[in-house]
Amino acid sequence: MSEVKIKAESRSEFGKGAARRIRRAGLVPAVLYGHGSDPVHITLPGHELMLALKTPNVLFDVELATGGSELALPKQVQREPLKGYLEHVDLLIVKRGEKVTIDVPLSIIGEAVPGALVGVEHNNLSVEAEATHIPAQIEVSIEGLGIGSQIHAKDIVLPAGTTLQLDPEALVVNITAAPTAEDIEADMAEAEAEAGVERDEPDAPADGAAESESAEAAASE
Repeated sequence: MSEVKIKAESRSEFGKGAARRIRRAGLVPAVLYGHGSDPVHITLPGHELMLALKTPNVLFDVELATGGSELALPKQVQREPLKGYLEHVDLLIVKRGEKVTIDVPLSIIGEAVPGALVGVEHNNLSVEAEATHIPAQIEVSIEGLGIGSQIHAKDIVLPAGTTLQLDPEALVVNITAAPTAEDIEADMAEAEAEAGVERDEPDAPADGAAESESAEAAASE
C-alpha cells in the first residue's frame, strides 16, 4: 500500500471566496476528522495531493502545522465537474493496526475465449483490511473463460489479511456470447417499436421513372 507524507497548513478562512483564494495559491481546502476528535480544517499542496490521489486508497501521513501527524485515508474527493481540478478533500483519521471497511478497485486481467462478451457487474469490491495494508487493487483473471462462465465475489482470491464484506453470492463477472449484427439489428428494431418509431421505407420509383430508366438503358446498349 502506498503511504505518502504531505504537509498541511492550518485554515481559518471559509466560504466560496476563501476557497477560491486558497486554490489560486496552489492549495486545496481539506478537513481531517475521525476517532472522536474535532474536525481540523487544513489546506494541502495541490500538485502533491493530485499526484497522490492517482493511487486508489492512498494512505496519507499528514504533518500538521500545530505539530505531530495523523494517518488518514481520503474519504471524499470533490472535483470541479468540467475542468477536473480538486475543490475539497475529506480525510478520515485511521490508526495503525485498525481494521477499516473500504472499496478496492478490481483489475480484470487476461482474455476470455473468442466471441465472448465480458460483463463486469462490480468495478470495486468491499473488503475489510488493516488501515495501513489496504490493497491498491484486486486482480481477477478471466483468462480462457468460456461463454456462460461466471465469477462471484466468493470466487475471488483476496490478499492476505483482507476479508470480503460484499455478499459472497454477488455476481462480479459474467461471460456471455457477443451479440451478432443480426442480434443488434433485432434489438434496435424492438426498441424502436416500443418507442413508437416507424422506419421510413425506401420509395419505389414511379412507373414513368421506371420506364424512362428502361428506355435510357436500352438506348445505351
